[in-house]
Amino acid sequence: MASAHNFKENERVPPVGINDKGELMLNKDQFSYKNWNSAQLPGKVRVLQHIAGRTSAKEKNAGLIEAIKAAKFPHDRYQTTTVVNSDDAIPGTGMFVRHSIESNKQQYPWSQFIVDSNGVAQKAWQLESGSSAIVVLDKDGRVRYAKDGGLTQEEVQQVMNLLQQLLSK
Repeated sequence: MASAHNFKENERVPPVGINDKGELMLNKDQFSYKNWNSAQLPGKVRVLQHIAGRTSAKEKNAGLIEAIKAAKFPHDRYQTTTVVNSDDAIPGTGMFVRHSIESNKQQYPWSQFIVDSNGVAQKAWQLESGSSAIVVLDKDGRVRYAKDGGLTQEEVQQVMNLLQQLLSK
């Protein structure tokens, strides 16, 4: 377990509720938002990715996201939940950030995208600004791995092995 965050192994993530924007929903090509909170995380094995609303943050863990896409995990038991801190975006880019999230939702409708307009999760989880954090949760919503910052190739492999192990239970 590394760096500046308050995730504890085998515990649930510190509770957070996002009411300004929240979970991006796609229904018949129409986008809408609904309130989201961390109590909704249990039920599936998941990678919880928290990223600042800037390309540099997204790129920090692109290797892991590509590996997850390639693994084609079963959607009924696995989900990637991405919390985008749109409060931590370069001024004037908010519209582009939202467009990027919407296009990802269209491409990967089974993934979950949460837009955090006020940076509530970053504060609750004590994450670095401008960064990308990765948290692996088991199906009970308990933290099995957490890192704030870019993962090395070795750490990507470690996370992928852990996901395979959790999904085989």
